[in-house]
Amino acid sequence: MRVGIPKEIKNNEYRVGMIPAGVRALTDDGHQVFVEAGAGTGSGIDDAEYAQAGATILNSADEVWAGADMIIKVKEPVGPEYERMRPGQILYTYLHLAPEPHLTDVLLEKKVTGIAYETVTDAQGHLPLLTPMSEVAGRLAIQVGAYFLQRPNGGRGVLLGGVPSVPPGDVVIVGGGVVGINAAKMALGLGAHVTILETNMERMRYLDDVFSGRVATLASNRHNVELLASRADLLVGGVLVPGHSAPKIVTRDMLANMKNGSVIVDVAVDQGGCVETTHPTTHSDPTFVVDGVIHYCVANMPGAVPRTSTFALNNATIPHALAIANLGLDALRKDPHLRDGLNTYDGRLTCKAVADSQGKPFTDPEAALA
Repeated sequence: MRVGIPKEIKNNEYRVGMIPAGVRALTDDGHQVFVEAGAGTGSGIDDAEYAQAGATILNSADEVWAGADMIIKVKEPVGPEYERMRPGQILYTYLHLAPEPHLTDVLLEKKVTGIAYETVTDAQGHLPLLTPMSEVAGRLAIQVGAYFLQRPNGGRGVLLGGVPSVPPGDVVIVGGGVVGINAAKMALGLGAHVTILETNMERMRYLDDVFSGRVATLASNRHNVELLASRADLLVGGVLVPGHSAPKIVTRDMLANMKNGSVIVDVAVDQGGCVETTHPTTHSDPTFVVDGVIHYCVANMPGAVPRTSTFALNNATIPHALAIANLGLDALRKDPHLRDGLNTYDGRLTCKAVADSQGKPFTDPEAALA
């Protein structure tokens, strides 16, 4: 198979879809790999490393897309990339289609085989290709939240860890999944007071055990969310319903009771956000203010630390990339967990969560592939 690795063109996106180790694995199995010149520069990988691993370096994105049977990326296609896609081409990347009906329509019109990292599952029902970036984003949420809490950056001037005689800041995390647990680790490390809102009692017991009672857990309902939001110096949104648009847990009216200069970091922005006032921002213009509350809603947070993010992501994505390259669509037919990642195929929408979110017809992926 001919595999293409284009340079990411989303705002301030410095990650890359494949590292040299992945190129070597593909070429060792007899596949051709085309890498756009400079694709890895943002992650500290130069063209010579790719060439040494067996890749062919091409000068333009147009050449990479035109020559590849499968495109491996990090982020969903944007703008100029729409016209580069062609029928039957495999696109293996994060798609986050639920809040993006236009992109969904483009993939369906182009009859692209869209395999989304964020809906691939494993035998335990986890999301192994989403997990590494959720870990990064959860940890980053505390870093950026602490930064924007500083008064020169518009915040209320709170040091999350406090100091002797001054209490620590309050961090409220909505959702106790991968984002939530990683945000809690970082917040505790800074010395903050941390509360996690969660709907699942077993998950709350797990969190209480893992953190030895150092993190407070509370049932996530409107009353408790409203109460905790009013106390928060930093609120992190980490709610995920796989494939679906995120539910709006923090509503607009709750902001009126939040502290002036407090910060919201909505990690769920890729799926539409779990805060009603969320809209996507970029690394070059990351924040906006609503009712005195700073919102950080960057849709590709891990792109800020591309070296770490690229290698963490590839450690998870390379095995499936090899399977797809070696077996083609049979890899999806044989592996139900990889098949869960199939969002679009031959003009049909094959992810039920996306279909439900957008009110579009759904085709069972197994039936579509048959």
